[in-house]
Amino acid sequence: MEKPQDQFVQVGSINTRYWHEGSNGSPIILIHGLGGFVESWLLNIYVLAERHRVYAVDLPGHGHTDKPVDWPYRVVDMANFVKDFMAALGIGCAHVIGHSLGGAVAARFTTMYPQMIDKLVLESSAGLGREIMMGLRLCSIPLIGEIFTRPSHDKAAQTVTMLVNRPTESTDELIEMVYQLDALPGAHRGYLKTLRANVNVLGQRPRVYGPIVAGLGEITKPVLVIWGKQDDVVPVAHAQIAAEGLSDVQVELFDQCGHLPMLEKPDRFNELVLEFLKD
Repeated sequence: MEKPQDQFVQVGSINTRYWHEGSNGSPIILIHGLGGFVESWLLNIYVLAERHRVYAVDLPGHGHTDKPVDWPYRVVDMANFVKDFMAALGIGCAHVIGHSLGGAVAARFTTMYPQMIDKLVLESSAGLGREIMMGLRLCSIPLIGEIFTRPSHDKAAQTVTMLVNRPTESTDELIEMVYQLDALPGAHRGYLKTLRANVNVLGQRPRVYGPIVAGLGEITKPVLVIWGKQDDVVPVAHAQIAAEGLSDVQVELFDQCGHLPMLEKPDRFNELVLEFLKD
């Protein structure tokens, strides 16, 4: 599939890659997960852009955005980065869609800057509890993480297989894309710095999920929660935490789906999101 054109904007000191599609409708900000990139939204951005102005952004340390050694990489810093990214593009208010780590960023952004968000979509979201897959917890340990996350084709294949419930014909393309982006200069370091800023051997750090869970009751904007029932990365039980804490929430669980609903079930994902974002 043809990709949108890479564009770059300076967000503070960070040269930031993003995609922009669509010329009409309200803006949408797409925030990928840990180790992700704008390509994570390749099966969604064109459909969403039929009714909206869509912006997908590479977070610091990811994709083709800068990967500074001394940046903190915490969820709260990512939330401030999203605010500055929107300001750099002159976007005052937007719908925000966050996947995995990006969901934690989107949720924290919503509690910090409620005036800048219209509707929120949390997809397989981090930040709703301590629990997270053991492999990520182990990779937060020095040396172990360096060894087990070293970029290679085999590692990319293992990662993709772990993320999806049922590999399809497009899985090979996804594996190659993951490998190429993981192998970019500084990407391995950026991944580990982001992981360790937000996860330790016990799971997601309290400073990540604590403020988000405590702030759910303060979120008055409509929220759509999407989760794969077979998610092995972040437990689907965390969707219930969101459902119980939010005042205006719709929860959709995808069967036969792992951690990547937007790629595993793109048609259903796109239809749900477009319906949810209707005025």
